[in-house]
Formats: sequence, structure tokens, C-alpha cells
Amino acid sequence: MPGYVSKALKQFQHERPKVKQDAPYPSARIIYGAKKQYATENLKAPLLNAKEKKFIQKVCGKFLFLGRAVDSTLLCPISTIASQSSKPTKDTMAQTMQLLDYLASQEDAVITYNASEMILAAHSDASYLSEPEARSRAGGHFFLSSNAEIPPNNGALLNIAHIIKHVMSSATEAELGALYIMAREAVYIRIILEEMGHKQPPTPLQTDNSMADGVVNSKIQPKRTKAMDMRFHWLRDQECQEQFRIYWRPGKLNYADYWTKHHPAKHHKNIRNEFFTPMIMLEMLRQEQAGKVRMSATAAAAA
Repeated sequence: MPGYVSKALKQFQHERPKVKQDAPYPSARIIYGAKKQYATENLKAPLLNAKEKKFIQKVCGKFLFLGRAVDSTLLCPISTIASQSSKPTKDTMAQTMQLLDYLASQEDAVITYNASEMILAAHSDASYLSEPEARSRAGGHFFLSSNAEIPPNNGALLNIAHIIKHVMSSATEAELGALYIMAREAVYIRIILEEMGHKQPPTPLQTDNSMADGVVNSKIQPKRTKAMDMRFHWLRDQECQEQFRIYWRPGKLNYADYWTKHHPAKHHKNIRNEFFTPMIMLEMLRQEQAGKVRMSATAAAAA
């Protein structure tokens, strides 16, 4: 979407920062060797006035469209800022300004799609108690690939960064909740693809939590709450109907991890190179294509 960010920044009268910003949202400070993890304290920052509140809501609405369409690195920060938009504070405004600095610092996001067999695949992940008020976050990465045991990655068809409404009682329940959210999204995408003539095998859905994998695939029968009971029985039923194939792989191979938490700037820089095509590479491809067209035209004229 060339020019979308620059026009939006002009609308919000936001100038490019003097120092490049590579993180769209402040990340939690890592305390190495800590035996306990403490929740982030809710600081009593002053509330914003109605005009400032409207400004934050406009920013979230404007860039949520971009995040859903192309630049998925925006999804996690926007969801957190939007969750505070009913009663925003000075801290919320600072987070919003950092998001605008990030957008002004980065080049346009470009997604490259490789030819595939049009088989839907997805990765699911969750972060436990990573949001205020003991909430957990679910992340998902959907792409079109081949009918392989481990589908190779492709350009994102859909990415999800979702704060789970209910308080999860364990990391496993959070992972099951994430699997449930991703599977629900995959249902309608499967229907669309099949209506387009692309027959779908059981959709591979990757998780990095071995306990969740064991529960869904009937390897483990845990004691559980009613909500957890509903989620994993629904997932089991979908597997029995051959709608999904849920499997486990290590966390470092799970692409959905990025959309489950706020990362430091270094990680964002690596992810942009992994999921997006750099503009310099795009220009090189365009020049190469233009050269081929000129050669074809010259050969045709000579003939």
C-alpha cells in the first residue's frame, strides 16, 4: 500500500523522529535469572481529555486497516492500545506516539507470495498472563502452502493478535484457547478455498505446547474447567471430522510467537526481514523484469 503511511502521518501531523524507532510498543524489561515473574503495575497516570482520546481512537482505526491488510507488526501494539482507548491515560498517549514514530521510521511493508498448492496451513501460539488484569494473548499465522507433513512457510494470508477475554488458569489452557480461536478462523477460510475449487485436506495447525497437543489428540485426559472442556472437545470433534490436523513443533519454529507479546527492537528488525520483502529487493526485481521486457522487444524488432 504505497503512500498509505505517509498520508496518514500527514493527517495526524506527525513528523519523522530524529532517532529511528524499531519497536512499535515498549517491551517489558528482561530480568535475567529472576525466580519470580511479576505483573506490570498499573500506574495512576492522568486521564486524557476528550480530544486526545479521539486522537488515539483515530490512530488505532487508521492503522488497524494497514495491519490487517499488509503490515502485521502493528497488530499487537494496536490491540493493546485499543484495549485502553475507553479510558486512555498519558501512558497510552506515549505508546501511541511510539507507534507513530515506528511507522515513520520503517519502509513500506511488502509481502511476497510464492506459488503453492493453495492448501491452508496455520501456526498457533499463546502467551500466558502477558497482558494487564491477568489476561493472556493468542497469536496466529495463516498461509497457503503445499500438502506436506510440515508445510513450508509462505506470505501471510492472515495474522491474528488477540487478547483472550477470560482469565486462563494455566499456560495449557491459554494454548488451547489460542488453538480454538485459530481453528474458528480457519473454518471460513477453508470454505472459501473449497468454493474457489481448491480441495482442502485436514488443515495442519501447529502448536508449540506439548500438553495442548496431548490433550487435543487424546494422549492426555486432564481435569479441566467447563470452558476448557468445551474448547478441547470442539477441537477433538473437528479433528475427527478431518477438518484439522493438530501437531507439535518447537517454539522457535512457530511463526505465531511474534504476535503473542511485545518484543524488543532487535527482534522486530529480524522479523521484518523474515516476513517482509525489503524495498531494495523489490526494486531489483522490477529492474530485472524491465530488462527482460526490453530484451524481448529488441529481439522481436530484430526479427
